[in-house]
Amino acid sequence: MSSRKPKKKIYKTTIMFIIFDIIAICCFVMMYGPWSYVRNLYVTTAMKTMHHQYFANIFYSDKAIEKIMSQNYFVKLEEDVDTDAININTKEKAKYKDKYEEELLTRENPDDLYKIINLKVGSSNGYLVAIYAPDKVRLISTKQFNVGGKGERILTMCDRYKGVVCINGGGFQDTGYGSDIPMGAVIQNGEITWGKSEADTARDDIIGITKEGKLKLMTNATANEALQANIYDAMVFGPFLIVNGKPLNIVGDPWGQAPRVAIAQRQDGVIMFLVVDGENYINGASLQDMIDILQRYGAYNAANLDGGQSSSLTVEGKLYNNPPPAAKKQGGRYVVTGWGLIP
Repeated sequence: MSSRKPKKKIYKTTIMFIIFDIIAICCFVMMYGPWSYVRNLYVTTAMKTMHHQYFANIFYSDKAIEKIMSQNYFVKLEEDVDTDAININTKEKAKYKDKYEEELLTRENPDDLYKIINLKVGSSNGYLVAIYAPDKVRLISTKQFNVGGKGERILTMCDRYKGVVCINGGGFQDTGYGSDIPMGAVIQNGEITWGKSEADTARDDIIGITKEGKLKLMTNATANEALQANIYDAMVFGPFLIVNGKPLNIVGDPWGQAPRVAIAQRQDGVIMFLVVDGENYINGASLQDMIDILQRYGAYNAANLDGGQSSSLTVEGKLYNNPPPAAKKQGGRYVVTGWGLIP
């Protein structure tokens, strides 16, 4: 009896190896070919995510990565927000500056608290939420901050705070499965709820909101300095994307494309939540994309929030956006803080 494999099986095996060879060649050409954009996007996106930096080392040496990163950076905005420039009046207008302002401010019912605008960023879906009651935007957080916990989904937090629309907020000590330990100080209802022992010494970029609903961004500030500046709720993250109407100066594409989240405010007081979907390392939004969208809709101040797997937008008790698969499977990633419209 013949021991030879059937011709059909050999044919399938050959085709499979040919496909693998083609994929390998395509990867090689993309990573070492003439297209610097592909290299920059791959490396900057991988290096921004702590647990996936090893992806960059698959194709490039440390020296090559360092060179790519040095060509892609942003110049941090160093000034604090002037809240006196924000005059809260979120009513509809008789005349609009452009179609984007009209789209943002017009609503079906004058008493509506928010409006969602669906948009596109490349091939990714984006969601811009206009909030017409800025004084009702508050920080939300996990039940308690403690070592060994894993945080909560924004869905759970938002429900517990009886929120209508919520997004995720600041970073946390990432164990890969979530954490209850925020990165930087947390202020809620005018009190320091995390970082009290370092309230006069630890300096960070603070994203805060005053009691009357003005977004206050402070660079290199302590928690106590934030309280003295009348900040009522706050957390730490960044970078600041727009400060007093001035956008972040970006060279190249320092953080690549990814799912992203931002909070912003117009001079008329309307607060905006911006969330963009995407698969890590494939698509999503760049920092410049976020700035462009927010400026289009009149943002005067804006800050980047935690993105990637953490990206969450919940509306009326449901997850509204489409986060990366691992997070979507569990109804959103477990995080420690967020921002919510709390009627």
